[in-house]
Amino acid sequence: MKAALKLELREARTMVAAATARAAALGVAQTVCVADEAGIPLLIERMDGARVTGPQIAWNKAFTAAGHKRSTHLFNTPPGGPALPGNEAFGIQWSFEGRFATFVGGFPIVVDGAVIGGIGLSGGNGEQDTACGLAGLQALADLLGPEGHAVRVEADIRL
Repeated sequence: MKAALKLELREARTMVAAATARAAALGVAQTVCVADEAGIPLLIERMDGARVTGPQIAWNKAFTAAGHKRSTHLFNTPPGGPALPGNEAFGIQWSFEGRFATFVGGFPIVVDGAVIGGIGLSGGNGEQDTACGLAGLQALADLLGPEGHAVRVEADIRL
């Protein structure tokens, strides 16, 4: 049997607060989803003025990042992005009833080398979604660092 870290609401709330604070500073209305290792949402927050489609899109990104253990934009990053036409995973975005997201805004949550969840963002452009996602990951690193845990804070995560 293996012991595993699990995200809880304390961590999800910390990440969402940091991501939405960054979004407010950028002047963009975001939706943020923090999901567990199975891609099931722990917390979804849609900022005032954010699109009504944001919760589903943010969830899809968090689901994909957690389940496939990579940042969602890496699926379509040339030249080797596996979801690009002609590559091995072309068409994967139609998997899981269309839930599989292959564009920017989803990041796996990696703590002590293990993927324990995902964070997904919707509402900004790619640069804004990335900045808000990194703010969420950094907040988790700041929270868990004093407890002896290492959190990966980078845009291009692939395990």
